[in-house]
Amino acid sequence: MAHRKATGTAKNLRDSQPKYLGIKLFDGQKAKAGSVLARQRGTKILAGKNVGIGKDHTLFALKEGIVDFSEKRKMRYDSRTKKYKIVSVL
Repeated sequence: MAHRKATGTAKNLRDSQPKYLGIKLFDGQKAKAGSVLARQRGTKILAGKNVGIGKDHTLFALKEGIVDFSEKRKMRYDSRTKKYKIVSVL
């Protein structure tokens, strides 16, 4: 039985495929019904008016219109406030 391997092995040659997350349509751009507005992990950006949310937290337009981003302050359970981004289609 050999004490060493005959040839070297590489342990770090595997990599996952890119997921292409982020905002796809920005503030002021036109959105068609069904077009993807943002892809995200978790709900970093919340869905506003005329925006739906998919099972992987993808935000998409429900109606045709102009994309609008806004911020909203919400009180958390421990009485701290946190800013949330909200995307709407107007």
